[in-house]
Amino acid sequence: MINSPIHKFEFRSRSFLIKRDDLLHPDFSGNKARKFYYYFNYLKSNPNIKKIISYGSNQSNAMYSMSVLAKLFNIELWYYVNHIPTYLKENPIGNYKYTLLNGAKIIEDIYIVEKLKHNKIDLDKNTIFIKEGGAIKEAEIGIKLLAKELENYINYNIFLPSGTGVTALYLQKHFKGKVYTCSCVGDDEYLVKQWNDLEKENHPIILKKHKKFHFGKLYKENYEIWKELKSSGIEFDLLYDPIGWQVVMNNLDILGEKIIYIHQGGIKGNESMIQRYKRKYEK
Repeated sequence: MINSPIHKFEFRSRSFLIKRDDLLHPDFSGNKARKFYYYFNYLKSNPNIKKIISYGSNQSNAMYSMSVLAKLFNIELWYYVNHIPTYLKENPIGNYKYTLLNGAKIIEDIYIVEKLKHNKIDLDKNTIFIKEGGAIKEAEIGIKLLAKELENYINYNIFLPSGTGVTALYLQKHFKGKVYTCSCVGDDEYLVKQWNDLEKENHPIILKKHKKFHFGKLYKENYEIWKELKSSGIEFDLLYDPIGWQVVMNNLDILGEKIIYIHQGGIKGNESMIQRYKRKYEK
């Protein structure tokens, strides 16, 4: 894995450093490249593996990253979802579109999704199962590399928004400075539960949001700060980063002058999110 660059970024008259994990690779980048680094090495040394099975959202960044991995090793990806809207089936876009173009199967089956959530499915020896979003112990290996790339910045505070929180958790475990995050999928209690399922200590510091955000719901303030960030020179993800940047700007007194923001990729997902925002707010 190539060491991602760190760029200077000016936003609202403040200077930040951005760890550009979105630039790791054109197709395999961001926190998913870090989380699935283990599987990249595993598949190289286990040519008997013929299939990956996983589950989650029909616009998941993890789904697309797994499809890249499967295509790279010429194996199948069967990705199970609860529902695929008819409009999306007829007008593929975003991660859904690019996952299909990589040859993966996206299967609508609530029953199988529930079984996978509770690890109640039998797999043959030629199949591997990856939990939704990469919330797995194996993610530690790639995230440990990220911490090593930041070892000369221990006098900086690191910030990144969290879904399952796996990246923040293992980054804090291996980084000697402080790692801050905020919850973007569930509430803060959900985030702590996800961490405790993997590690009971070395947890990052959670910064509070100014309001509750329902995951995937459209908020005008999120769209506005995303456009402002993009006009400042860097395109960020439209699901997590708008919440993350609002938390950063509301907590500068805690984070201080030296801040590194981890850009975790997810830009392909913006294609569908932008359409949704434009339909709602730019009629």
